[in-house]
Amino acid sequence: MDIRELRTFIHVARSGSVSRAAAELFVAQPALSRQIAKLEAEIGVPLLVRHGRGVRLTAAGARLLERAELITHMVSATGAQVRASADEQGGHIAIGLPPAVGLLIGEQLVRAFRDRWPRVSLHVREGLSTYLQEWVLDRRVDLAVVYNQPLLDSVDVQPLFSEPMVLVGPARPEGGRDRVWRIAELGDVALILPALPHSNRLLLEKIALQHGVRLRVDMEVDSVALTKKLVAAGLGYTISTATAIQAETRAGTLIAHPIERPAIRSSVAITTLREQRANRLVSSMAQLLTETMHELITHSAWRTDVLWLGK
Repeated sequence: MDIRELRTFIHVARSGSVSRAAAELFVAQPALSRQIAKLEAEIGVPLLVRHGRGVRLTAAGARLLERAELITHMVSATGAQVRASADEQGGHIAIGLPPAVGLLIGEQLVRAFRDRWPRVSLHVREGLSTYLQEWVLDRRVDLAVVYNQPLLDSVDVQPLFSEPMVLVGPARPEGGRDRVWRIAELGDVALILPALPHSNRLLLEKIALQHGVRLRVDMEVDSVALTKKLVAAGLGYTISTATAIQAETRAGTLIAHPIERPAIRSSVAITTLREQRANRLVSSMAQLLTETMHELITHSAWRTDVLWLGK
C-alpha cells in the first residue's frame, strides 16, 4: 500500500465512478482499476461494490476512506511543515473562533499575527464550539478558542477566562422589572436553546441535572442571532453568556437576569492537539490569542465579572 494508491482510492470513492475518476486524473481506466484491485488484494477485503451507475463503498471501504484522507492530509502537512522549517518565515496555520469572539478580537488578532509572521498564510474559520472541537481533532484547524472544552487525552486545553451565564428576556418582560433567578426556578421558564451537543446546552443540562431541575426547552435554535431576535420578540427566554448580549442590553432590546444559587459560569479556552505543542506557528498564535483576550478583558469595556484564568 502506497500513498499513490490511497489517493487514487480517495478520488474513485469521492467521484463514485472509476471511469469518471480516470477521466479527471487523466489515467487510463484499466490502469485505475488495477490500482484499486491491487489495494483490495493488499488489504484482503472488497472496498468497492460495482453497479450500473458506478461504484459505492463497502463498510471496509468507508473505514479506509476515513483513514486514507487522514493519512494523505498528514503527508501534505508534513511537507508543508518541513518546507516551513527551511524558511523560518513561511508556513500555514488555520484557527477556529466562535462568532462572538471573532467579532471582538478577529481584526486585532489578524493584524498582530501578520506583523509577526508576514509570510505565513492564515485561515480563520468561524463556528460553534462543538464544531470547533471536532475541527481540532480532525486537523481542519490547528487551534481554536472554544467554550466549555471537555477533557480529552489527545487535546491540550489552555484556560483563558470564565464568565457568568444569565437568563435573557425581552426588554420589557411581563412583571415589569429585573429579578435574580435561582437554578430551581429555571424549569418553569419557556426556553429557546441550541440543540445538543452544543457546548452551552451540555453545560446547562449538566447543572440542571445536578440540581434536580428539568429544563423546559420549547424551541431548539442553533443560531445565536435568531435566538436573540426571538427572545426580543417575546417568544421565549434563553440562557447565554453575559458578554454575548452586551450590545443588545446596551441598546435596550434585551435584559439579562442574573442566575444565582448557584451561579452558572461558562469557561473559554484555547484547545490544540497535544502533538502540536512543538509547532512554532501554533505556539505563536496561542500566545497572541492569550495576549489579545487579556488586553480586551483588562483594558476595555468588557464586563467586570469576567474571571481571567490564563497564565
